[in-house]
Amino acid sequence: MLSTLNLGDGQNLGTANGRIALDCSVRHTRQGHVCISTTDFFFPLVDSPYLQGRIGAANVLSDLYAEGVGECDFVLMLLAACRDMPEDERNICTREMVRGFNEACLEAGTSVTGGQTVLNPWPVIGGVATTICSEGEYVKSDGAQVGDVVVLTKPLGTQVAVNVHEWRMRQTPKWHELSKRNIISVEEAEDMMHAAVCSMSRLNRHAGSLMVKHHAHAGTDVTGFGILGHAQNLMDNQKAEVGMELHSLPCIANTSKVEESGVLDFRLLKGYSAETSGGLMICMKEEDAIAYCKELEEIDDEPAWIVGRVIADPNRKASIVDDFKVIEVGLKG
Repeated sequence: MLSTLNLGDGQNLGTANGRIALDCSVRHTRQGHVCISTTDFFFPLVDSPYLQGRIGAANVLSDLYAEGVGECDFVLMLLAACRDMPEDERNICTREMVRGFNEACLEAGTSVTGGQTVLNPWPVIGGVATTICSEGEYVKSDGAQVGDVVVLTKPLGTQVAVNVHEWRMRQTPKWHELSKRNIISVEEAEDMMHAAVCSMSRLNRHAGSLMVKHHAHAGTDVTGFGILGHAQNLMDNQKAEVGMELHSLPCIANTSKVEESGVLDFRLLKGYSAETSGGLMICMKEEDAIAYCKELEEIDDEPAWIVGRVIADPNRKASIVDDFKVIEVGLKG
């Protein structure tokens, strides 16, 4: 749709033809540094405005971390207050969104230094995240090599969990069908939503900061296109003629069961279920990946998984193998 507009100038680093960025705009500055910047925003998917703000910040910062950096120099906040709420409710909701966003930024070691605010039918929060670094302090997105394995740092299934939670709260026909067929219990649905919120609100900061140390070759984050959609985008961006085969899908516990029930096709097991503030998907040598996953789990107290491999492929195709494995990821403790 936009191909005829000639967006970009061919000077982006680590992206196909140097044009429109994969996750971030990565540019040389006139002073010889590298400027990495990204923008994103988040519509309400959770009941808590505080958590909406926190997840919104995690979502913005995730693209930055996908470039293998662990530090963000500053954030501009993009805020839409809900014009249709009564004023007192709007003030409370907006303040809590901003508080959640700001606290996540502080946890990331960065600051909100400005932004823009509008009135909108929906409360929306997001921002622009920027870091300035030197060559060698980030990972270009185009260096995947044949023989690399693929690491994923968060489980899949947030879209399923959020929708099931909404069905349950509204007591919709879809929830009644899940209950009647004993697909999922109230307790399992609550645990599923709790796991999704914990995952969405967790920063990918450490996952990004370890990429250079463990010699990552390329990376992206898994969000709106699903794991297979982002895998394909990543393969399309590579210098080498490579493809990706995914052999494992780590999923929040019981989300695959909901998917297989047929109540609604989220396309989770086909690789196209949208994720919010999902994990990083990183290509690196197997020995580096094993060490990376071990160190990341020691820091975050959350697992990461080797989920695929990079293969030679002139067609640059990403796919899920026929005999893929679903890894059920439950709540810790």
